[in-house]
Amino acid sequence: MNQQEQWSSKIGFILAAAGSAIGLGAIWKFPYMAGTNGGSVFFFLFILFTVLIGAPVLLAEFIIGRHAQTDAVRAYKKIAPNSAWHWVGYLGVVASFVLLSFYSVVGGWIVSYLLRSLSGLLIGKTQEEYNQLFGSIISNPWEVLLAQFVFLVLTILIVQGGIQQGIERASRYMMPALFILFLVLVIRSLTLDGAMEGIQFLLVPDFSYLNGQTALLALGQAFFALSVGVSVMVTYASYLGKEENLPKSATSVAVLNIFISFLAGLVVFPAVFALGFEPASGPGLVFVVLPAVFNELAFGGFFFFIFMVLLLFATLTSSISMLEIVVAVLTKSEQRKRKKFTWISGLLIFIAGIPSALSFGIFAKPLLFEKTFFDLADYFVSNISLPLGALLISLFVGYKIPREQVWAEMKQGATMKHTLFTIWYVSVRYIAPIGIIIIFLNSLGLF
Repeated sequence: MNQQEQWSSKIGFILAAAGSAIGLGAIWKFPYMAGTNGGSVFFFLFILFTVLIGAPVLLAEFIIGRHAQTDAVRAYKKIAPNSAWHWVGYLGVVASFVLLSFYSVVGGWIVSYLLRSLSGLLIGKTQEEYNQLFGSIISNPWEVLLAQFVFLVLTILIVQGGIQQGIERASRYMMPALFILFLVLVIRSLTLDGAMEGIQFLLVPDFSYLNGQTALLALGQAFFALSVGVSVMVTYASYLGKEENLPKSATSVAVLNIFISFLAGLVVFPAVFALGFEPASGPGLVFVVLPAVFNELAFGGFFFFIFMVLLLFATLTSSISMLEIVVAVLTKSEQRKRKKFTWISGLLIFIAGIPSALSFGIFAKPLLFEKTFFDLADYFVSNISLPLGALLISLFVGYKIPREQVWAEMKQGATMKHTLFTIWYVSVRYIAPIGIIIIFLNSLGLF
């Protein structure tokens, strides 16, 4: 077996891990979730739950991965041999496979919009025309399949290069570019007349929205935004050296995720309010409302093109982590197999995603429980696999691995006070599992 490949630097790992977390959840989902749930109250609850639940579970995944120095399945086998815990790794692999099968469909939509914005075909339409355009794109079988295939090929080309030459190199370019593009859009949005109303919506609390439902939705957003629960971070952390500071890395990823969500709010809400659009527009905010918003701005076509490039970068940094967990299990650290298994995995994911891609056209008829293929895949991952995986990971670190072993792993590369470790350990053993169970029961309609 070849030697396990490693990240070439700490910043390379942090950018890759942050890229995995900062995807459609932060840039696409956060603005419309905040927009439909009171803005500032949702945002502050999101920060609170990211700190109390998301970040502790993220650090737990880091500990498992670096301690085992192998892929998600073998990590659990190595730490807890002759037990059933390795099924947590298999759950993560299956969830990542299914997740990428429909995530790549949305990635394809972004490719379609990016090409249209580049050619100037998104300029000069009404909001109703943008709504019709979105409907025509997602229902066109040839376009959605071709765009999904292009998006997956981009993902495959990055992952086949390995950790340093593929994932780390791509993240080093895409993540800084993402921040720069975001700052350009934030400046443009904040200089609009009437932008202050959008800033107030995001930052000044309206406590009439402070209720159990908003809290649960914010808890779910914090949980899913960090990509915890599918052992992706176990895989990424397995490529870390023992000298890296795990608590600091987990904190950096969590802070970057909150910061990007904040920037997404600063891009969207000042522009939406300044130009008289509705912030509570739901999932169509990016594909229907934002084109109409940018259309009202000077050089709006150019700024919307920048936004779609940004969205593509963010989506790719997440998709490469999903593909990597599958490839890592298949290659078993033997790099000569990486290219072959990357292409095989990517093509199988494309085939598995065809029904989801066609769920807004040919396969639009509900299949089961009044859900399409796309909705079923989303439900399996978001409502079952992710919360169940995160719950099992927190229980594995909190109860299966001896506390002394966890503390020893945490200390390597870090100067951490035992008091802080105790606070984190209590969170992983008690606070995070309780929070995750609440999300899980709520997603199943039992709470």
